[in-house]
Amino acid sequence: MATRTVLISGPESARIAAATALHHARQGSTTLLLAADDPHRAVDDLLGVRLGPEAVELEPCLAAARMDEQAAFRAALDGYRDRLAPALDLIGAQPLDPDELAPLPGTRALALLRALPRAEAEVLVVAAPPPAELIATLALPAQLERYLARLLPEQRQAARALRPLLAGLAGVPMPTDKLFEARAAASAALAEAAAVIAAPGTTVRLVLDAARPAPRALARIRAGLALHGLPLDAVVAHGAHPAGAVDSPDPWLAGTAARQREQLAEIAEQLNVPLLTVRQPDSLQALAEELYPAGAPRIPAPAEPWIEDRLAAENQLIWHLPLPGADRTDLELLRRGDELVLGAGSYRRVVALPSALRRCTVSGAGLVDGTLSVRFTPDPALWPRG
Repeated sequence: MATRTVLISGPESARIAAATALHHARQGSTTLLLAADDPHRAVDDLLGVRLGPEAVELEPCLAAARMDEQAAFRAALDGYRDRLAPALDLIGAQPLDPDELAPLPGTRALALLRALPRAEAEVLVVAAPPPAELIATLALPAQLERYLARLLPEQRQAARALRPLLAGLAGVPMPTDKLFEARAAASAALAEAAAVIAAPGTTVRLVLDAARPAPRALARIRAGLALHGLPLDAVVAHGAHPAGAVDSPDPWLAGTAARQREQLAEIAEQLNVPLLTVRQPDSLQALAEELYPAGAPRIPAPAEPWIEDRLAAENQLIWHLPLPGADRTDLELLRRGDELVLGAGSYRRVVALPSALRRCTVSGAGLVDGTLSVRFTPDPALWPRG
């Protein structure tokens, strides 16, 4: 059975993740809660257990573990030590001793990508890093694989044929097949992580502070998720006023609750996903019951790009890319050969064009109702006649 993965990000993500894991476990699914949010052990404090990389059973069907950046960093370097030794010898570098190693900036992302495929549970709930960092992490496998394909293409025969020539020109021996073996190992590890991220059961759940909902910031995050094809299954508004607060005799409380209700309604309409409002109950069980009063939430189908054929009427093909939450002022669009560079605010992605569109030129684009529509006109020099 494929693992259902829920990545929960935002303020109070530790509490929401713990309550979500408790809900799934008490529904009978073997569940692993993975703490990957921060080094301050918020999940540990909630559970009253000091977590480590080995899963600890909390109750039937529920276990928890903490992502270990140090162990992941060491394991990654150990895996490439032998393969990179010839290159290190070539430049006279001395390998670092394992006891000297400490995680570098960015290793938390690599540690999370390494942990995702190794989860052994029906449901994996991740107390994830903040939204911007999470999106960058989930986009990393595709980006790194693209870089590897450019720097070390799989067609090794060309490299073998040129090696003697390059060695003669440079005056030093060229890297051996160990370099390509390291590339293959890296590709395999990236593919494992990418398979989990792209799996139908993987979704992201955002948490916001109901007192400061920030609709525009949330919309930008939503656009970043959509840009990378990451489905958002729900938004949780934590610390919301009770439903009856709008009728309070206290004018300040009634006014604050009414404004909060309006802002949350705007967010629900804007993002077109379920909005779950929860207060601050005393226990995780009470929080789980508020979050899931009618069972587990639905798993949304990912919004896939699609091509509209208007060749007969307008001599155009239109590529529709769902980007809910995007603002036209934040969008960037650039054609580079057989690829399209898309930007939504601070988020950027390079996507390969479908084969039919590679023989076309970009003739325009527009954003309507959360969908970016890019118009392509067939290039007469490349498009088959008739």
